[in-house]
Amino acid sequence: MGTEAGTFDYEAARAKFKLEIPSDFNFAFDVLSKQASDADKTALIAVANDGESAEEHSYGDLERASNQFANVLQDLGAEKGDFAFVMITRVPAFYHVLFGCMKTGVVVMPGTNLLTAHDIEYRVNRSGAKIVIVTAEHAEKVEAVRENCPTLEHLIIIGEERAGWTCKETACATASDAFDRTMVPPTKAEDQMLIYFTSGTTSLPKMVARDHAYGLAHTITCRYWQGLRRDDIHWTLTDTGWAKAAWGIIFPPIIAGAAIMLYDAAGFDAEMHLKLIEKYKVTTFCAPPTVYRVFATMDISGHDLSSIRHCIGAGEPLNPEAMRSWKAATGCDIHDGYGQTETVNIVANYPGMEIRPGSMGKPVPGIEIGIIDDDGNVVADDTVGHIAVKITDPYPPGLFEGYFRDPDATAKSFRNGWYYTGDTATRDGDGYIWFVGRSDDIISSSGYRISPFEVESALVEHPGVMESAVVAKPDEMRGEIVKAFVVLSEGYEASDDLVVEIQDFVKNLTAPYKYPREIEFREALPKTISGKIRRVELRAEAEG
Repeated sequence: MGTEAGTFDYEAARAKFKLEIPSDFNFAFDVLSKQASDADKTALIAVANDGESAEEHSYGDLERASNQFANVLQDLGAEKGDFAFVMITRVPAFYHVLFGCMKTGVVVMPGTNLLTAHDIEYRVNRSGAKIVIVTAEHAEKVEAVRENCPTLEHLIIIGEERAGWTCKETACATASDAFDRTMVPPTKAEDQMLIYFTSGTTSLPKMVARDHAYGLAHTITCRYWQGLRRDDIHWTLTDTGWAKAAWGIIFPPIIAGAAIMLYDAAGFDAEMHLKLIEKYKVTTFCAPPTVYRVFATMDISGHDLSSIRHCIGAGEPLNPEAMRSWKAATGCDIHDGYGQTETVNIVANYPGMEIRPGSMGKPVPGIEIGIIDDDGNVVADDTVGHIAVKITDPYPPGLFEGYFRDPDATAKSFRNGWYYTGDTATRDGDGYIWFVGRSDDIISSSGYRISPFEVESALVEHPGVMESAVVAKPDEMRGEIVKAFVVLSEGYEASDDLVVEIQDFVKNLTAPYKYPREIEFREALPKTISGKIRRVELRAEAEG
């Protein structure tokens, strides 16, 4: 178990790095279809909810099933450039839909399976989506807002027949499992492939468009962080709707030709996850720090985890204590890494390099990272600055080119020849980068990135909430939790019952992971002379 430290030649890797991306490129045809030349190679291990059995799907299976779905889309009249909102759980059908859309040029907009009807309506209307593709449990959410979404033309359901919907399984049963690439408009590397929605603090979710080149740019993620091999069984704990899915269960493992673990049970059962690692001989494992912190509280000595050779942490900073506990139990270091929806992995603890617990690692080959000030100047070692990506020629692989239909947000992030990530860090004298915090107030809880603005917007919908301010509060298990400071409307009195009522209200209005786990009632909120809420003061209070 584990990897040897100190054997990675960092400078040589950076000097020799080269990533060629053809001008005519489609990830589904040029990577997935090529992997399918080894038709029997296992691509997916889909574990049943009870963990007792699993179905294996080969790369050949994915190729044929995605071809069938591509033909279904063509029969429906879908065209290159159409937007499809996709909300599918961790099941093989997710891949059939994703790659079928890629082959036809339909742009996929994944959504986390925790989204509400209100969230779906916003995403469909913000993009002008023509197609919605969801698993059966989400159909009622779509139907609840269907009349408010004038651009929608096609509803496709996974797993059952339903009036007014096209059933994927029924339609694919009679569709050809061959698809002629020459029969669709050619795809350029810069053509849109995916759109992810990411949350900001002063606006509703922004659209991050990713092109086909983005998929291949995850070669960096695959090689310099995950260290994936063709014989690996890789398990990343993620919802299909997060950009983390692109990192963990789509592009890097398929580039490597590895097998991908899927486990679709609701919630997190730590004991079950350990059993599945043991049973299915997982070799590479990626989880948010919350999971490793839970494991650290358990006696895991009874599990045979010897199959694991490489472990990864992502989603939020990884505390050194969890790293030490995991290594003591398994012999494996946890290789922390850093990136965003807007990038590929850009800072990493590489396989084989010296791990400094608490550090995100060093910048990856092919991408120049600076710790800079507001004016774009690199700051001195051990000085807090913005984490930024240098805009170079050629353009940094995997870096987006701006927020879709949002020039103001783009201009705020791209300035002085850099892309400002919105996060802050320090760099030590050896080039290791140490995360400090977020400059845009994003809350990171259990691997979820939560916009305070979204939570505040939901809170004020409650008749008892006159005003609110949401900040992050440090939490030992989750990293951070959402804390809300609330000024009540006239006629309402603070009580524990009201706290629960407001929490339940937020859970029903937006994705439930966003709800404030702590609510503090105030007579008034601290404000500047101009009337702006002094969140910096509230954050300081929450941090204690």
